[in-house]
Amino acid sequence: MRLHPNPAKADTGPEGAPASDAGFLSETVLDIRALTRRFGSFTAVDSLTLSVASGEVFGLLGTNGAGKTTTIKMLVTLLPPTSGDASVAGFSITTQAVGVRRSIGYVPQAVSVDGSLTGFENLLIFAKLYDLPGPQQKPRILEALEFMGLSQEANRLVGQYSGGMVRRLEIALSTLHRPRVLFLDEPTVGLDPIARDTVWKHLVDLGKEYGTTLFLTTHYLEEAESHCGRIAIMHQGKIAATGTCAELENSLGGHHSLTEVFVHYAGSVADSGGNFRDVGVEREGEMRHG
Repeated sequence: MRLHPNPAKADTGPEGAPASDAGFLSETVLDIRALTRRFGSFTAVDSLTLSVASGEVFGLLGTNGAGKTTTIKMLVTLLPPTSGDASVAGFSITTQAVGVRRSIGYVPQAVSVDGSLTGFENLLIFAKLYDLPGPQQKPRILEALEFMGLSQEANRLVGQYSGGMVRRLEIALSTLHRPRVLFLDEPTVGLDPIARDTVWKHLVDLGKEYGTTLFLTTHYLEEAESHCGRIAIMHQGKIAATGTCAELENSLGGHHSLTEVFVHYAGSVADSGGNFRDVGVEREGEMRHG
């Protein structure tokens, strides 16, 4: 069931922007078309079709094994799709990977910073990787540290950071080059409530300051309800429902909580994410491809 049509499909101009679309910003920044990924006989993502408008905060929800991380890995060009395609900021993930990578930031589940370096040193390495001009590197790094509330920790080894500080540094790393789209795979996993709130404050400010589109997965439904303009719920590799929180909650007839909606569309724990062999095949395939 899809509750809300893709917001940027009709009457698009040369830049992919619709002529009008009340309630959403006009430009499509992420356009996913029948995206599919198989690992052997197991289909991890099955013909996913979805559009996200510039400036949106879009949440992709689902149980473990539903295909969320596989989807993000394809969108950030770490995993090639079996079929289908997607455009990110106007670049195809199958034929224009370099353009995609220059247009995005990515915060994976796993720790992506070097604990043996300081926060400033981690940022300096990424500034060079992003090819920021030399004169821009230090000012941009200092700005990122200040923006994420890490200025006082700039010269401290990251191995001494708290979990929330590490996550904020990773977000700073991924946004040094001012990406059009920031992909976040469970950005607050393992953080205590105070650290989670701090991370979200900076994410919200990031969208307001630079107009960055946020595309994220989370298992914290209250985060999705508080911060996401729209949500898609995945079940066994397919999109089961898409809409605003209000649309999703009203879709079952009467008023229901987002938790009830999630259970309805995502399926029970017992039948989600394939069997043991399927999960093993998916994880093995993801590890092989980064």
